[in-house]
Amino acid sequence: MTLQLSQEWDKVFPKSENVDHRKVIFKNHFGIELAADLYTPKNQDGKLPAIAITGPYGAVKEQSSGLYAQTLAERGFLTLAFDPSFTGESGGEPRYMTSPDLNVEDFQAAVDFLSNLAEVDADKIALLGICGWGGMVLQTACFETRVKAVISSTMYDMTRAAGNGYFDADDSKAARDKLRQSINAQRTQDFKTGEYALAGGVIDPVPDDAPQFLKDYHAYYKTPRGYHARSLNSNGGWAVQANTALANTRILNYANEIDTPILIVHGEKAHSRYHSEASFDKITGETKTAGVTPEPYTGVYPLGSTKIGNKELYIVEGASHVDLYDNFDKIPFDKIESFLKESLEI
Repeated sequence: MTLQLSQEWDKVFPKSENVDHRKVIFKNHFGIELAADLYTPKNQDGKLPAIAITGPYGAVKEQSSGLYAQTLAERGFLTLAFDPSFTGESGGEPRYMTSPDLNVEDFQAAVDFLSNLAEVDADKIALLGICGWGGMVLQTACFETRVKAVISSTMYDMTRAAGNGYFDADDSKAARDKLRQSINAQRTQDFKTGEYALAGGVIDPVPDDAPQFLKDYHAYYKTPRGYHARSLNSNGGWAVQANTALANTRILNYANEIDTPILIVHGEKAHSRYHSEASFDKITGETKTAGVTPEPYTGVYPLGSTKIGNKELYIVEGASHVDLYDNFDKIPFDKIESFLKESLEI
């Protein structure tokens, strides 16, 4: 397919006067073309440190990842906010599919692109993933050796969520059998119709008795604050079949072998906090989250910074999951910048 890239400023955040912006395209090793926004700080000379950014899971580069990218470009980094395969303005058919292998490959393809960009110092490249892409960026760090820093923000381990349900509430053979039956029945129906059924877009209207985190999702994805016409979460969601790969896989098996500096950022009040703390355990060899029931979950690590070697968990006081999408009072950009400068030796 030939990519059709919007040339207008169609982001959910205002354009910065301190940053240059242009659209770019690069391929992953499956041959899928990925669409991205490249942000460069104005009046900068020489080669720049670079960051590839994507997420949240089911969002597009015009939403949170673009906001992170533009903000970090204002702080002196060349940044690349990209749409993953099968989503947004990127290529790939059928649409709205996903798998951990593709997710990691998209990050690595972004590193390929940045490593060969004239404006980039190839020895100073970092990755940043938001929400479900926070888990996938950590999985990328298990194999990718060219990057010097990796950051996850308000992360989900999507494979755990798909296989075990929210808060591990469906972590049983019976529950997974029901999931398998449902997905496989959908495969039969999709073959018959020739179309992939979608699910998982943010519910609208949101019921009064819905959990607060669903109301928070709605307040971002379904209102002018964060709605975007290409966003899966703002609209119909992912292909139902996409859950096959997620539910049948577990990421972070080799997380304790990551040598790259890691910063994991999460909100104190986030319903998803257990994903970051459990991942920090895996990366560092700690066992603090072992046997802890995720719901209700108040956290096992303290507010602020916990450092073990070059791995750091940073819990933001008072922040919810969605606060770390676009709330400048909660996203710790100063902390992220200092971590990047230290890790990239700037």
